[in-house]
Order: sequence, then C-alpha cells, then structure tokens
Amino acid sequence: MVELLLLLHRRCSYHMMTTLSQTKELFRRADAVCFDVDSTVIKEEGIDELAKFCGVGDAVTEMTRKAMGGSMTFKTALTERLSIIRCSREQVNKLITDHPPQLTPGIRELVDRLHQRNIKVFLISGGFRCIVEHVATQLNIPLHHVYANRLKFYFTGEYAGFDESQPTAESGGKGKVISMLKEQYGFKTVVMIGDGATDLEACPPASAFIGFGGNVVRPQVKERCSWYVTSFGELLKEMEKI
Repeated sequence: MVELLLLLHRRCSYHMMTTLSQTKELFRRADAVCFDVDSTVIKEEGIDELAKFCGVGDAVTEMTRKAMGGSMTFKTALTERLSIIRCSREQVNKLITDHPPQLTPGIRELVDRLHQRNIKVFLISGGFRCIVEHVATQLNIPLHHVYANRLKFYFTGEYAGFDESQPTAESGGKGKVISMLKEQYGFKTVVMIGDGATDLEACPPASAFIGFGGNVVRPQVKERCSWYVTSFGELLKEMEKI
C-alpha cells in the first residue's frame, strides 16, 4: 500500500510540476529524445498498412483504434491483430519495397538538428522492427537505438507469431525501455515524443512527454500533456532558443 501511495505521489508530482515552460526547457536540454514511430515519425500506422496489404485492413484498423485509445492492453491488441493478418516474411518485405513508410514532414530536419547538438535519438515502437529499421536508416539513427517488436516466421517464411519477450510488446513497455536507457547510458533528461496512450504512459520514467498531433489527434493524449504540437517545426523552433 505504501509503495502504491508513493507511486501515485510521484505521478501526481510529475503532472503538477511539468508546466509548458518546464517541458520546453527539458526538451532543449535533453540528453536523449525518444520518438514513437507510427503516426509520429511516419504518417501511417505500420500494422494497419500491413493489414491492408494482406487484405484484412478494416478489422485491424478498428482494433488499432481501441489499442491507441487505451481500452485494451497493448499485448492483447497486438496478438489479436497479428492473428488476423498472419503475414508471411515475403509479404512484409514486399510491403516495405512497394509501400515504404512515409516520413512525417520535418522529422528528418529535427533528427539532424538533435544529432548536431549531440543529443541521442532513439525510436521506441510498438510496431515491427523490420519496418522501423527501414525508417531508422532513412534518418541516420543507429539500429542499436531501435526498440520494436520482432515478428517470427517458420523456415518456410509463414507467420509464426511474435517475440513476446520484447518490452515493447506490453503496455508500459516504452517506459521500461526508457528506464533501461537511463541506466545503460547514464542519461539524466530523457524526453518522449508520441501520439498515443503508450507514449504518454512512458512519463515517468521519461523526464517529459511531448504529445504529437501532426498525423492524428488523440483527445485523451492532448488533454493530459502540458505541451502538444502538431508539427515538428514547433520543436525545431524551440531548439533555436538554446
């Protein structure tokens, strides 16, 4: 009971303390910035695009909406959506070749600027590593800075499930990754940027959270964060103030 009260106190303290100006200050002085990928760094939801490509788009899009809204656990939603899609290795490769992920305007410039300032950039995604690595390569983000879910295939190339041991396969997983990064690299200030409930949950342990609505606006995220942006240009402008 004492532990629960301490956790609630920490969370309440965080929400009381991080005003808009404090969040901006934390962003400008961050050691590391972690980005969600689907509907943040890229315009689309990777799993929805994969579902469409495999001919089961409508069923999966509805489940993604529920998962992003926080009405079911992330792992449940991921398991159920993948059991509908059942993509082969060949289908995944063909999707990346024929319909590569579309970068959100401004993200390339923002990541370049962060790198210039020697701020480490990480991609933390509930999506699939094979797609996220393609995005990381486009943005010159090292592949060991990518945390995402791994699809599994049989030797025939048919779908065999996903790696359930990855922290990003669970609700709260993005926060676990950030805790691990802080411990591994000694980061003091880590900022999380994303559009969904799983991104908001990562703060704390993230020092600050910035809501992103440039591709899709999720009201429950917009209402609960002190800084909500609709373009990466707003973040670039803030960095100029250093």
